[in-house]
Amino acid sequence: MKTLMTTLAAGALMMTPALAQGTPAKSADAAQAVYSISTEDFARMAMSSDMFEIRSSEMAQEKAEAEAVKSFAADMIKDHEKAEADMKAAAEKGNAQLPASAELAPKHAAMLQQLEAADGADFQTLYVDMQAQSHMEAVALFRTYAGSGDNEAIVAFAKATLPTLEGHMMHVKELVAAE
Repeated sequence: MKTLMTTLAAGALMMTPALAQGTPAKSADAAQAVYSISTEDFARMAMSSDMFEIRSSEMAQEKAEAEAVKSFAADMIKDHEKAEADMKAAAEKGNAQLPASAELAPKHAAMLQQLEAADGADFQTLYVDMQAQSHMEAVALFRTYAGSGDNEAIVAFAKATLPTLEGHMMHVKELVAAE
């Protein structure tokens, strides 16, 4: 029995270099994306996200109490209006068909209804929490499309917009910490 175990172990050790030589290691750049998203789905989700950011931030400029939150809301409106325009330009450049009219996803519509019903400190807390959630989702969406998209112009847009979204996420974390 001991001889059989020794023979099996020696055989396994001898096979390992042969197996390793047959399959060269791939670089991280050659890795396939785990998830992918179509250009149409990316555009629809990004457009809904932009609409939510703009509408909720317009409410925040009226209802929020803290100047830091109102300032953040102004940045959201400006940056997400720019993102909308940039995506339309990228779609034109890349011959991508965007949805004819932007529609809020049911989730974004429900979030706006919650914000409309809230006032004062409750509104502000809800707005900041929703901004944190929305930006985590947007960063994940843009990262996914930037790594797996099939339209070069829209991929370039996603890559160019991603640092702004990551900056928003950092800013909203600061707002959460300040509350």
